[in-house]
Order: sequence, then structure tokens, then C-alpha cells
Amino acid sequence: MDATHLDTDAVAAWLSQHLDGFEGPVTAEKFAGGQSNPTFLLKTPARDYVLRRKPPGVLLKSAHAVDREFRVQQALAGTDVPVARMHVLCEDDAVIGSAFYVMERVHGRNFDDPRIPEVSTEDRSKVFDQMNRVLAAIHSVDIDAVGLSDYGPEGNYFERQVGRWTKQYRASETETVPAMDQLIEWLTENMPEDDGKRTLVHGDYRLDNLLFAEDGTDCVAVLDWELSTIGHPYADLAAVIMQWQMPPGGAGRGLQGVDRAALGIPSDADFIAAYCRRMGLSGIERFGFYLAFCFFRMAAIIQGVKKRGLEGNASDPERAAKMGTYVPLFAQAGLEATKHG
Repeated sequence: MDATHLDTDAVAAWLSQHLDGFEGPVTAEKFAGGQSNPTFLLKTPARDYVLRRKPPGVLLKSAHAVDREFRVQQALAGTDVPVARMHVLCEDDAVIGSAFYVMERVHGRNFDDPRIPEVSTEDRSKVFDQMNRVLAAIHSVDIDAVGLSDYGPEGNYFERQVGRWTKQYRASETETVPAMDQLIEWLTENMPEDDGKRTLVHGDYRLDNLLFAEDGTDCVAVLDWELSTIGHPYADLAAVIMQWQMPPGGAGRGLQGVDRAALGIPSDADFIAAYCRRMGLSGIERFGFYLAFCFFRMAAIIQGVKKRGLEGNASDPERAAKMGTYVPLFAQAGLEATKHG
């Protein structure tokens, strides 16, 4: 079955039985972009909903865990982390061919380009401060109080993640990438000791995974929790800095070479310093390791997207093929990050 297709009759029949107040008929429109879990806007006469599903076809083990997405966002209701309200989870693959969940539709602005040309310099600064605030809020969640203490295993997060993503990368490897092999070796040999920091982490925290108020700069929802777990907060922070080192524009969505001061965008150092102030930290040592890890993980993710595209299971096959060409570039950038503190 095509990942762009959604059996709206089956969805409507199931929701009529499991979601209070739901009344069809329903139409579906797939959101553009996104390579992981296909997401659809569901429209009914009374209200709109959003549905996220696992893609159809054979998937890597532990990938596309919509049940985890549903659980973490449900747990965050009422915290300082803005999330959409979760409605219902369907784990029966027989309904539409894969598991899915339905949540409220949150109206807001999504900024795909971190230069955010559509807002003023003052508002741009406020957007980035909101991005910083929400990241600190995620890492400040009392995981015991919200029932997420078992959402990720104990132990060294980075050791676990390097092992996991190396396996995922090898499972989806389509050709040898020397820089990736070197990066995996360096990360394994330079693993920091476990410092005991254990928080909720988003796993893919970047500007285009946030929604902002339609008439302001407040963040109204954090999206795409597929890679979330209990782990080390510096992975999320380094992921932000990693994204900004990419070229600007549609493909890289970064800030490489951009005059940030002129646009009201914080420097890497200023963003990290603001985060440290919010978290009560004096600074972060060995940031180069965390940055290298993020480049490695993104390269592994993109390799998975590439393989799904080649096998016909990608949400957007053309974009999957284009993204696949970036695997060596991310791996090389990870090697460059190893040279910095």
C-alpha cells in the first residue's frame, strides 16, 4: 500500500467506535514533507483532527513507534512543554494496514527555514528564545511525576544510542561510506563516562518541529516525538547546533554563512549559554563529542530514509532519494566536529 494513501472509510468506522464525539464523513489530506511517519489532516463537518501512522511495508525493528509518540505527548499534557492533545491510539494493524493515533489539530505557524524571513528581527529573536525555553522545559520535566521514568533504559545514553544507530545504519547500508565508518569508530573510542544526567529528550529537536502562535511568537506545540526517550539532554542541544551548521535553504535548512546578528538570531555560543542559564549550568565540556554524535545519528537516519525510498516505502520517495546523497556529508561534518571542544 502507498504511504500517501489513507483508507478514510476504515478510519471513520474505527473512530466512530473509539473516539467520543466523532462523526463522519471524513476526508484526509497528507501533510507535505516528512520522511518518517506519514501525517494526515482529517476533516469532518464538526472539527479537524490530525492522524499519524506507521508507514506500510517491512520496517526496521523499533522504528516508527507511534505508540511511544502517543504515550509521551499524553504524559506531557499539563506540563510546561506545549503538545497537542492526544485523542486515541489504534495498535491494530488490520484497520488501515499499520498502527496510528489521532490528536487534536493545533493551529500555528511552522518555520521551515531558520532564517525566518517572514517575521521581523524582533520577533525572530523571540522565536529563538522560545525555542530555547521549550528545550529547557523538556529537559526539566519530572519524569517520575508524569509516569515516564521507564520510557528509556538506565545507563550510558550515548553508548546505547551509538550502538543502536550503528545497528540501524548497518541494516539499511546500501554502499560503503568511509567517513561514516571512521565516525562510528571515533565515537566508540571517545565515549564519555555516564555523568548521571537522565531527562526526557525529544530526539529530533529543531525549529521546523515546532509550531508557533499564528499571531505571536509563543511556541504552541512540539511535534514529531518519534525519537523521544529518556536519555541525555545534551543530545537535544547539540542537535540544534548541528542543524544550524547546515547550508541555508530547502535542503540543509541551516544557518551556515548567515549573518545571524543582523537577523536577530543567536550565535551557537549564545544559544548554549541561554540554555545553561535556564538549566542552572556553568557550561558544557566536550561539546564536540555531542555534536559529532548528532551528525552520526542524522546520517544513520537519512540512510534509513534512502533505503526506504529505494524499496518504495518512503513517505516522499523523490525527497528520500535526494536526502540520501547527504549521508557522506553528515558523516564528514561529524568527523570535523570531533576536532573541536
